[in-house]
Amino acid sequence: MDTLTRDALTVLQPGFTGTTAPDWLLRRLGEGLASVGLFGRNIASPEQLAALTAQLRAERADVLVAIDEEGGDVTRLEVRTGSSFPGNLALGAVDDTRLTRAVAHELGRRLAACGVNLNWAPSADVNSDPDNPVIGVRSFGADPALVARHTTAYVEGMQAAGVAACAKHFPGHGDTAVDSHHDLPRIDADLTTLYARELVPFRAAIAAGTKAVMSAHILLPALDAALPATLSPAALHGLLRGPVTEGGLGFDGLIVTDGMEMRAISGTYGIERGSVMAITAGADAICVGGGLADEGTVLRLRDALVLAARSGELPEERLADAAARVRALARWTSGAGAEQEGTGSAPEVGLTAARRALRVTATGPYEPIAGPAYVAAFTPVANIAVGDETPWGVAAELARLLPGTETGTYGRDAAGTEEVLRAAGGRRIVAVVRDAHRHPWMAQALGALVTARPDTVVVEMGLNQAPSVGALHIATHGAARVCGLAAAEVIAGV
Repeated sequence: MDTLTRDALTVLQPGFTGTTAPDWLLRRLGEGLASVGLFGRNIASPEQLAALTAQLRAERADVLVAIDEEGGDVTRLEVRTGSSFPGNLALGAVDDTRLTRAVAHELGRRLAACGVNLNWAPSADVNSDPDNPVIGVRSFGADPALVARHTTAYVEGMQAAGVAACAKHFPGHGDTAVDSHHDLPRIDADLTTLYARELVPFRAAIAAGTKAVMSAHILLPALDAALPATLSPAALHGLLRGPVTEGGLGFDGLIVTDGMEMRAISGTYGIERGSVMAITAGADAICVGGGLADEGTVLRLRDALVLAARSGELPEERLADAAARVRALARWTSGAGAEQEGTGSAPEVGLTAARRALRVTATGPYEPIAGPAYVAAFTPVANIAVGDETPWGVAAELARLLPGTETGTYGRDAAGTEEVLRAAGGRRIVAVVRDAHRHPWMAQALGALVTARPDTVVVEMGLNQAPSVGALHIATHGAARVCGLAAAEVIAGV
């Protein structure tokens, strides 16, 4: 196989289906493929995941095994149960960087134990728009300085465990009202705002030594009026790679794209042309496989890159440089040893963090629920990054603490107060919401329910932007399983 073809395979980070590696993937690893992306569909248990990564390394010892494991709402390692770690917003709410580092280290330790060595995390986005449909609780918060210090702590903790961190979504996805999974978001901030807000956490991540940065499929006209950041030389080569003395960030590590099948790219450019443009612009690795996870996709992208290089559209030296950066990261992960953390980094650190993140408001003396309760879960459409297969809420944990507790799920079209009251009967009601400020139907249903039953307990598991209501209002700052457990403990008084 010629050098161009091998380099083209090297810069791809494809996914696949199944809990064992398909034959085609193993063959391509032997031909030069250097990275594999894992998703929830590939994981059944830690033991199975360890066996899968061992299967990959039997074919290529230095393969990069990447995963999107933010903790909190976005988990692949615990996709069927919910995460044992709170997400970024909860950690930002606590604002203890030692705790954030300990959480990231323990999460990284678990990933490393399963053979994963590249984590597409943390989100370094400043969530400056509370109506943002895709970031929200995935961000440490709305203050650039807070986000920066926790991004630093997360990168340090993750990489101390021997797993490469990947700060995302450059140059910042926090001020968008559009989800790039569906369309191309546009941010109309000027460059002064960009430097003072969005770029602050990325500077911090780079200073902390993050091994990778993930680009965002967002249009920022002040930076590039025509191309989204993933495809923009001004964003990647100029801003991210550029010398600090010239206003750049001076990043010299791996630049990986966000998923190329997301509509912001695939719907306008197509994944083949988009991949060529991304590598040309300065990206080093193409993430694909969240939706397109087959050999045909890998071959199409490989061939598109080779053809572009041979035609001169993609300079051969740029493709070679990108492949070299992938191999350099693979060498780092092969030699990275896990550091021992202090007593704060232990299996229970996730629950400790979730408990500390709770914000509890009571209208008067609160009497814990002693018997079976009724949980009314008001459920919005799932964020694609989170997925709808991961359970969330307090129902399972509350049922364990209060046997006999039942739950009902209510969406936009079935959120009537009467239905909830009828199902609850004489039991105390626990109303669970997620970003009630973003969903008028949810806020209206919640208000009517609390008016009818003032003793209702309200659990907000998204951004805590709406006024506190209910006899007890608990803001968890995330919907991870461990956040639900922490809230259930307060509700039941244990």
